[in-house]
Amino acid sequence: MQKKSKTHGKSISTAEINIVSQHGIWLLIKDQEFFLPFTEYPWFKKATVGQIFNVKISHETHLHWPSLDVDLDIETLQHPEKYSLIYKK
Repeated sequence: MQKKSKTHGKSISTAEINIVSQHGIWLLIKDQEFFLPFTEYPWFKKATVGQIFNVKISHETHLHWPSLDVDLDIETLQHPEKYSLIYKK
């Protein structure tokens, strides 16, 4: 089912999950596509598909998965070399 903006001609910010695979998530933000591997983003590995697809974008810079309590700044996806901190168990 395709969603449409109620206000035509107005730019809206969206984040869309394209694919959930056994290795990670493909995420589309405007015209940029990102792969979030479960090895680097382990919060999503045991999440349900519904939880993964429930992503919100705010201020065009911030992603939030409310049911997972996960927040990511889009800058960290665009420039991972600037953010070397990696999740460790």
